[in-house]
Parts: sequence; C-alpha cells; structure tokens
Amino acid sequence: MGNGSHATLVDARRHESSKSARISWHVRGELWLVVLACAFVLLQLLLVRPGMGLGWDETVYVSQVSPHAPAAFFSAPRARGTSLLAAPVASWSSSTPLLRTYLALLSGLGLFLALRAWRGLLPVRVRVSAGALFATLWVTLFYGPQAMPNYWVAVGALAGTGYFLRAHADPSDRKALWGVGASAALMAWMRPTDAVWAILPLLVLVVGVRRWRRPQLLAALLVGLVAGAGEWVIEAYVSYGGLGQRLSDGSAIQGGLGWNIAVADQMRSLGGRALCRPCAGAMPSLAEMAWWFVLPLLAALGLLLAVRTRRTATALLPLACAATAAFPYLFLIGYAAPRFLLPAYALLAVPAADVLVRWVTAPGRARRTVAVTLVALGVGGHLTIQYAVLNGAVHHTTAAHRDWARTAAELHRLGVRPPCRLTGHEAIPIAFYAGCASAQTEGHNTSTTPADMLRTARHIPVAALATENGEPPAYARRWPSHPFGGLRILLGPAVRESGL
Repeated sequence: MGNGSHATLVDARRHESSKSARISWHVRGELWLVVLACAFVLLQLLLVRPGMGLGWDETVYVSQVSPHAPAAFFSAPRARGTSLLAAPVASWSSSTPLLRTYLALLSGLGLFLALRAWRGLLPVRVRVSAGALFATLWVTLFYGPQAMPNYWVAVGALAGTGYFLRAHADPSDRKALWGVGASAALMAWMRPTDAVWAILPLLVLVVGVRRWRRPQLLAALLVGLVAGAGEWVIEAYVSYGGLGQRLSDGSAIQGGLGWNIAVADQMRSLGGRALCRPCAGAMPSLAEMAWWFVLPLLAALGLLLAVRTRRTATALLPLACAATAAFPYLFLIGYAAPRFLLPAYALLAVPAADVLVRWVTAPGRARRTVAVTLVALGVGGHLTIQYAVLNGAVHHTTAAHRDWARTAAELHRLGVRPPCRLTGHEAIPIAFYAGCASAQTEGHNTSTTPADMLRTARHIPVAALATENGEPPAYARRWPSHPFGGLRILLGPAVRESGL
C-alpha cells in the first residue's frame, strides 16, 4: 500500500472516529433529556395526587368527550384542543387517576420534544437546566397532569421558538420548518388568542426585518395558526354569531379586556391560589414570591451574556416571546391565575439556565466553587419553597373537589340521578360529578331560559344550588330546600326523594 493510500485510510478512520464521537455525545445528550422528562412525570405522579378529582374547567373540557356526564356549556374563550387531548382516555373511562397518569406521561413527552427543538442552538446542559427550571416550578407540576390548555401552550411556545431559530440558521432544515408549523398549530389548538400573542415577535421578525424575511418561515407560522385555530373560527360562525362576536363574548367573560394592571393579582396567586377572582387578601410571603422576580432577572442577564458572545437571538427571541405571551395576563385582564403565565416561564427558563450553567462552569477553581455553592443553596431553597406551595395547592384543591363529590352523592340520595339537570351555584362541576347536565339562566354560562328550566323540572330531576345566604333562581324559590355542606339544594317537582 502506498503512502497516499495509507494517509487516506488514516484520514477516513479519523473521520469515522470523530463522527462516532459526535453520535455518542448526541445520544448521551438525548438520554439526559429523557431522564429529565421521566423525572418530571414521576414528580407529578408523586406530588400531584392522581385522585385529586377534576377541577371546574377540567369538567367542562372532559365532559365534551366523556360518556360520564352530558357536555357542559362551552363558553366563547374555550377551544376544543384540551378535550381532544383528554379523549383517548376520557372517552371510555371515568377514572380520574387514569386520566391524570396519561396526561402526566404526555406532559413529559411534550417537555422532551420542546427541549429537543433547541438541539444545535444550545449545549445539552443548558437545555436540561432550562427544562429543570421550568419543570420544578409548582405551577408546572400542578398543571402538567391536568386537562387544561396552558401547559401545552407553554411547550408549544418553547418548541416553536427553538424550531424558528433553527430554521432561520439553516434554510435547508425541513424538520425545523415543520416544527415551527406544528408548534403554532398546537398552541392555536389549545388557545388561539394565546398562540397569536406568543408568536407575535416571530411574525414581526419575518415580516419586518429583512435578514429574517423568509417566505417559508412566514408560511409555516400562518399555516400552523390556521390549522390549529380553524375549527375554533368555524365554530365561531356556527355557534357564536361570528368571529367578532365570539371574541367580544370571550372578552366579556374575562371581565372586559382593556387596560387592567394585574401584576399584583398575579403576585397574590403565587401562594398556591388556582384562581384569583376577585383577587383580594394579603400577598404571599417574600420567600414564595422571590422566584417570580429572580427568573426574569436571570433571563435579562442571559441576554447580556448572549450579546457579549454574539448569539443574541437565542436569548432575545425567547425573552420577546415571553413578554408578549405574558402581556395580556399582566395588563389586559382584571384577575389572575398562575397557569396563565406558564408560556412565559418556559421561555424565560432558556436564557436563565444559560447564565446559571456559565456561572457554575466559569474558569478558575475558586470562582467556580463559590458559584456552585451559591447556586446550589439558591436552588435548594427554591425547590423547598416550590414543594411547600405545591403541597398546599394540592391539599386545598383536593378538599374542594371532595366537597363537590359529597354534594353529588347527596343529590343522588335525594333522588337527583341521571338523567338530571343542575343549575345555580357551582352547578357545572357538581353536575359532572353527579352525572347530570348543567344549565344556567344568567351569568357568563347562560345556556337556557327560566321557562325551559321549569318545563324540564316537570319531566326529569332538576335541582337548583345556592349558598346558605345566597338567592336561588326566582323560578326555584318555592321548591323544597335541603341544607347541605354550606349549600341549599332546592328540588324540582319531578324529584322523587329517597331515604328521607
């Protein structure tokens, strides 16, 4: 063999060795993401009780596909994505633990795919750290296994931003283009208006900035939005009087969208309140709120670091998308729920994790030791507080759901059994637990008239629910009343009481 052939063979072997090393490193990186996703699923199953019961909004979404109870009134802001997400289990089983387990597994897969979208843009350790920051927030763990849309908007926003950056960096990356479209579709499928806010900076870039102007990227974003929101728009014309009317109704249900500074409301919800409406009472402790200020501060430091290292877009774009995703919930509605800001938290975690990783891997043994110690202490305290808030939120939520279940059992004892209908205070979730339909003659969930309720009450069991000091509907005030658990249960004429 000549010297030339020998040199070629050596070069080939070196190339193969280098390629094998890259593949090995890639596989190890993917395994770390798998480990993180599995840990996220396990924490949900351990800390968020699978038997917690379904919440108010969950009963609305699940009832659309469940044979357990008639479909609840589907108000204008809601989209069908959550119902379809739950359908593979909820359509044949009424087991809440089974549904929770299924959704926890699905949420772990979603987190893995969202972080994988950033492959080639950030080191594995940054992606894993970003995922860990997001996955260990109490609000993420609490809503991951729930039949609610906000977590899925969050992973869609995280994945879509990563795919967008990849597609811009490499125009030949067809998978990234498909990822942009699929991510936009997922967000729009879950909450169309949230999807528009979350991708607004991406649309501005591809339309208004020349070096980002690529027709394929714009097409991927728009096709994804149309694919995800198409059913919602069609339903607006079929059932809500048109798109403008549906948007107007949705605004009214949310208290009227306008300039409403809800920053303090969001802060009050950080102590574990699932819904802060009306949002009054004392603020949570400083320890419970500290992470809410530290996360955007770390993200801002991540942007400065990215500018210095000439990779501005990898930090600026998630920061911009986080800002627009959070804007309507901080400044346009008059109440708060911690789940509303999940997309912002997922996006802020990326530049924040970049800063933390660089601190603990900084050159110089002394500096690195100090950084590791401080980060470890901060993260340890943070996780302790997150667990405490999560535990309290799960406890209070479980207690509330058990009250609904007990009221449903009492209704059955009184003779209100399927086919039946409930109206009044908290009728929607209690009706689902009882296997009844629900209907309201006033308020945001108005779906029938008093005359229709009276006709129905003569043919099937109907009950009106009121608080001890509250007023029942006018048409039900003369119905027999039974006190139970802080409620008054008023029974319609067709109810045949049993066991009294």
